[in-house]
Amino acid sequence: MEQSLLWVTVVQIFLVIAYQGIDGASDRVESILDYIPTEERGRTAYHFQPPKNWMNDPNGPMYYRGIYHLFYQYNPYAAVWGEGILSWGHSISYNLVDWIHLEDALDPTDPYDIRGCWSGSATILPGGDPAIMYTGVESTNRQVQNIAVPKNLSDPFLLEWAKLDQNPLMTPVDAIGSEFFRDPTTAWLGKDKRWRVVIGSEINGHGTALLYQSEDFVHWTKSHKPLHFSNKTDMWECPDFYPVSTNDTNGIDTSDLGKTTKHVLKASFFGHDHYIIGTYDSETDDFFPDTDFMNSNVKLRYDYGIYYASKTFFDGAKRRRILWGWVKEADDQSDDISKGWSGLQSFPRTILLDKSGKQLSQWPIEEIEGLRKDEVNLQNKEIEGGNIFEVTGITASQADIEVSFHLPNLDDAELTHPEWLDPQLLCSEKNASTGGVIGPFGLLILASENLTEYTAVFFRVFKGHDKYAVLMCSDQSRSSLREEVDISTFGAFVDVDPAEKISLRSLIDHSIIESFGGEGKTCITSRVYPTLAIGQESHLYVFNYGTESIRIANLSAWSMRRAQFFQSTKEEKPKLIEE
Repeated sequence: MEQSLLWVTVVQIFLVIAYQGIDGASDRVESILDYIPTEERGRTAYHFQPPKNWMNDPNGPMYYRGIYHLFYQYNPYAAVWGEGILSWGHSISYNLVDWIHLEDALDPTDPYDIRGCWSGSATILPGGDPAIMYTGVESTNRQVQNIAVPKNLSDPFLLEWAKLDQNPLMTPVDAIGSEFFRDPTTAWLGKDKRWRVVIGSEINGHGTALLYQSEDFVHWTKSHKPLHFSNKTDMWECPDFYPVSTNDTNGIDTSDLGKTTKHVLKASFFGHDHYIIGTYDSETDDFFPDTDFMNSNVKLRYDYGIYYASKTFFDGAKRRRILWGWVKEADDQSDDISKGWSGLQSFPRTILLDKSGKQLSQWPIEEIEGLRKDEVNLQNKEIEGGNIFEVTGITASQADIEVSFHLPNLDDAELTHPEWLDPQLLCSEKNASTGGVIGPFGLLILASENLTEYTAVFFRVFKGHDKYAVLMCSDQSRSSLREEVDISTFGAFVDVDPAEKISLRSLIDHSIIESFGGEGKTCITSRVYPTLAIGQESHLYVFNYGTESIRIANLSAWSMRRAQFFQSTKEEKPKLIEE
């Protein structure tokens, strides 16, 4: 048997035993796969990425007949973005951790998508049948909306897709620019039994969420007004619009229009994924945001680091909404070409309305815990100012760590200043090497033994006239000795009361760090490329460079097993796992 087919068989066996919960299954399979290289110029161990080439936006994630599907923008030919050649890559999973890569679902083969099958979404129709709506780019660069459906609905792997004969179904009209009309959302069904979908656009320089309606999901009519727009932004890419429950911790279906819901409108612009929360009137199709885009000092974003073009879907099997996001490279394009790949997906996150009702909270899906091993625990440890200590007993380059801090004395916290409106700038000015009173304290991640290289994820606490302000930073300024990588510093404020506790969780995976502050109220993702702190030469420290002592209330850390990624072929198709 050819090697590639052999590994398809191995992963099928692995998924069967893991899915059925056989004790020790992961360890036994892990020992079989130990010789697979773990260090491939920053390649990750448990974040999703195809075997090679360029990947960007996540597209059309869904759960269908017991299997999770992830589609994504993919260049089948090179590790760079390719105008006119983007396809929809396709991978499947039983647990959102281990993946089998399939043949491309969509390729640019027709006049309405000949210059690329761009981003879109999946919608589950009544009866449970899935449909993909995506943007195609014509030879003139005009962007249009198309639909594809499975060729065989009895195939749970959805290996083959058929584009509708009626394509294109929506074309830019009126004041819509032909190159500003893309990225349809998951559709929702109104109380009037009409489908609605949002298309991202820019009209007269204003970011816009165009609204279309249909009775049959094939013939679409542009509404006389957009769902929403803003004169403070440019083009809205990859919009998302979905409900969140105001009284439950479960996610809800995109078509749920109950009274105990708020709606989230997310748009990708200015290089980041911004969102607003508001009230959607399903009778009039009006959306009333609590606070509009760019209208307050607190500009809500999914993630304040490297994170873009995200997409959510409702997982009906576990009643949760799951978020994916594209995490691009931060090295030079020539490096991507050399290593043969570019782009990651964030580890999937559950996303909920925070208890405050003012923002969302995110957390890695629970399935990640199946990768944990070598647990280390620590409680009630004081760290005096100017000190660090190493977290040992785990593989620091491939880890998951959760830590909560207690601050015994807040009285002497530094005072805030009115001009401190930009937390990213503040983190750059007051980086991890700049001492303070309460902070900087946090983690030194992917650190070399002599601290020549490290990425610092940390907090500082300031005192205002009526409340404290907690600043969270991810400082990449010393993350690598390489000169051609982006070492920007990221930052955001965290809406927590430091008199109670401040929590931090970081997923560490060779060249990516995903950090969750305040139990997921603030998230920062960074890409780093250490030259010294690689593999077993990587270290993890807790540090306190403030003058006031802090106390670790609780710390838990784990090494992480490798997730399993395999390539299926037309000759060797995946096998169905029966529950």
